[in-house]
Amino acid sequence: MSRTQTMLSLHNVTLHRGLTRVLDDVSLDVHRGELVALIGANGAGKTTVLRTISGLLSPGKGSITFEGRAIQSAAPDEIVRMGIAHCPEERKIWPQMSVEEHLELGAFVRRNGEDVRVDIGRVFDTFPVLRERRDQLAGTLSGGQQQMLAIGRALMSRPRLMLFDEPSLGLAPIMVETIGRMIARIREQGTTVLLVEQNASLALRLADRAYVLETGRVTLSGPAKELVAHPEVHRAYLGG
Repeated sequence: MSRTQTMLSLHNVTLHRGLTRVLDDVSLDVHRGELVALIGANGAGKTTVLRTISGLLSPGKGSITFEGRAIQSAAPDEIVRMGIAHCPEERKIWPQMSVEEHLELGAFVRRNGEDVRVDIGRVFDTFPVLRERRDQLAGTLSGGQQQMLAIGRALMSRPRLMLFDEPSLGLAPIMVETIGRMIARIREQGTTVLLVEQNASLALRLADRAYVLETGRVTLSGPAKELVAHPEVHRAYLGG
């Protein structure tokens, strides 16, 4: 299918937390095969956008469609079954579960146990360090290894769209580059990606297109290469 085909669309999505408008008429599109970045300062509403797409939050206004189907009222497990996986901020690892148990949990929507075992093997091929630690408790892994596990767990649902929320958060620079390469590889293997990332340099280097979110509103959007050169983006997010 053409990359210009819209896979995910948010149209005028508004969400309140109490009296505070957290998202204010947010509209964005992700086309099939793209890697789209959503950048902005801490507290801009980026995580809220992903949680709303995933069904963890309900918008007060606006629509969200995935492959032409309205999903703004769907339950989170239904959204996973449709083909959207969410790799959350701060990884959300269960410390007392093993690496392999996390991967099995990621496949909760699937029925064919043999296929699940094959996909666990693929995750281990992608992240060999996880194979070495398959029986290890996740709470004993390093931060980078936990991020790999969170990505592997999300991949176990065989998503067509992956939502990444701050995958570089708290990681050493060398691990940030490793995770960036993994996200690029996931996209190259055919999974569409929406990436939320406070590290704007990393996000814009990986992305085809990007949106800038400020206090719950989209203020800029366009090809990532153009936004890198935009004076406002450079000043606010790239240290220029």
